[in-house]
Amino acid sequence: MIDIGVNLSSKRFKGDIGEVLTRAREAGVQQMVLTGTSLDESQLVIDICDEYAEQFPAMLFATCGIHPHDASSFNNESLAALRDLSTHPQVVAIGEAGLDFNRNLSSAKQQEVAFEAQLELAAELQMPVFLHERDAAKRQLEILNSYRDAFSEGVIHCFTGDEKTLFSYLDMDLHIGITGWVCDERRGLELKGLVKNIPLERLLIETDSPYLLPRNMHPVPKDRRNEPAFLPFVLSGIADARKETPEEIKSATSANAARFFKLPVAD
Repeated sequence: MIDIGVNLSSKRFKGDIGEVLTRAREAGVQQMVLTGTSLDESQLVIDICDEYAEQFPAMLFATCGIHPHDASSFNNESLAALRDLSTHPQVVAIGEAGLDFNRNLSSAKQQEVAFEAQLELAAELQMPVFLHERDAAKRQLEILNSYRDAFSEGVIHCFTGDEKTLFSYLDMDLHIGITGWVCDERRGLELKGLVKNIPLERLLIETDSPYLLPRNMHPVPKDRRNEPAFLPFVLSGIADARKETPEEIKSATSANAARFFKLPVAD
């Protein structure tokens, strides 16, 4: 399995990253992509890739980007810094980039400026884009439509939208990342009904750990921290809503992720 979204630089993982990676490997997670959400966090996830490269060869990769929450920090130097970070051999995508009109921690204008700049960078470098969107589908689709012919690939990470939004993203030939949200019997019912509509070749799976602990876990960890080792529960939640077996979904999503991020063959 390949976990395409792990926030391993989170303070909640401080002190036991090695143990987290060992548990992930034992659970069948062969590779994972660590999410960069700001210039500082992008550097941190790259550093983690370097620090654990010998112990976990060909397992850790990273994105570099500026999340919409951090878009207010974007300036003239940001793009050059992202371009430099993108040259690291473990960096496989630009992002997390996009729009978030739910919390609005940065203004809509700031978010759009940072988003468009990162789409332009991805187009320049011909790298995939790791996309975030919450309560901003209409505007995000408008912006993506202007750039879709320029960048190579894109994945809507942690998709939680409605049917119209899902089909709009699929019409743009984008991949869809599904998290433990699909396992939530309270908030995830709509997603569970939609996940069967995602073509298998466009489906990717992720934990988004330490967030979104799958609610189909029993027992639930006392600290309620999600981690990559729990990816099989996300897989199970998806399989419950689709016609394919868990093994078929695991095989397909792993192949999709390896192709999308151009990952080396895992041991």
